[in-house]
Amino acid sequence: MKWNLRWAAAKRDIWRPTQLQVAFREVGFTPSLSKVAALWSGKPVTVRLEDLDLICAALQCTVADLMEAEPVAAAEGRPESEQRAVGDGGPARPIPRPGNGGTRRPLPPN
Repeated sequence: MKWNLRWAAAKRDIWRPTQLQVAFREVGFTPSLSKVAALWSGKPVTVRLEDLDLICAALQCTVADLMEAEPVAAAEGRPESEQRAVGDGGPARPIPRPGNGGTRRPLPPN
């Protein structure tokens, strides 16, 4: 499962990775800026349980709060019960045209 560190940080009025790093230092957690940037971007990062406790202390949240999904802005004129995730029901994914040799190019990665 993916962490939503940015949503937990936004609740504490932290909007940049450098601000997050300062909040971490306040509780005695001193990761490198590259690790903070990876946490911020949602890339998979190995974190020790002790460090996870410090992250939660810095953001004044629980581990469950880090798993909380970021709310989606309400679609105009659409009640919340009819909201769909991005990409649901949209047009099919485009398929690349064959190249010069008549072979198909592979689809781009997701």
